Amino acid sequence: MNCIIASTSTLHGSDYLAYLTEPLQDHFKNASEILFIPFARPGGITHEEYTEKAKKGLAFLNKKVVGIHEKENFKKAILEAEAIFTGGGNTFVLVSQLYTHQLIEPLQESIKNGTPYLGTSAGSNICGVNMRTTNDMPIVYPPNFNTLEVLPFNINPHYLDPDPTSTHKGETRETRIKEFHEYNATPVVGLREGSWLVVTNEDIVLKGKLKARIFQCDKTPYEIEPETSLKNLQ
Repeated sequence: MNCIIASTSTLHGSDYLAYLTEPLQDHFKNASEILFIPFARPGGITHEEYTEKAKKGLAFLNKKVVGIHEKENFKKAILEAEAIFTGGGNTFVLVSQLYTHQLIEPLQESIKNGTPYLGTSAGSNICGVNMRTTNDMPIVYPPNFNTLEVLPFNINPHYLDPDPTSTHKGETRETRIKEFHEYNATPVVGLREGSWLVVTNEDIVLKGKLKARIFQCDKTPYEIEPETSLKNLQ
């Protein structure tokens, strides 16, 4: 496997994918074309509009970026791709489309065979055991919540710490994840903005400048430093 699983595509005040410029230059160095999966459609934009955004964001790589919707055979496109990027948006919409087009298994196969994969936000959510720790509204109903299982745990992208100065008294991210653990045993990695995971056959390593928060069923949440291995978290 050869994956970059990132919390977000855009940091506040910066351009699309700007904080990942150096990692992506190395990640996609051997690919001449990147297959983009725009199914998550943030804000309901079209596949064409989203693909154009990805093309502009990845222009620094000098690679061809092609939306999967431009291909005649989606399964074949994934299995033959030199590299794959699944963008963020709504995870329910993304997973629904992956099941509709029968792409879960081809995507798993491609990633496991070493095709360089980049996921941001929803595209990272699908790398977990299931999508049940997404932050998104269930605006469509996928036939299954199980996802790619590239990771032996789940991701909560855009993880936010409680703000002690806030007057909002609703549930925090931590509260929501604790609710998840009332019914599920799968560990969850709270991935803060600007953090990403590098996944290989040998290891899963936290990258970036920020710590990640780890949630395990019936255990007190704890923090891990960048460069920490997560391969044994399951």
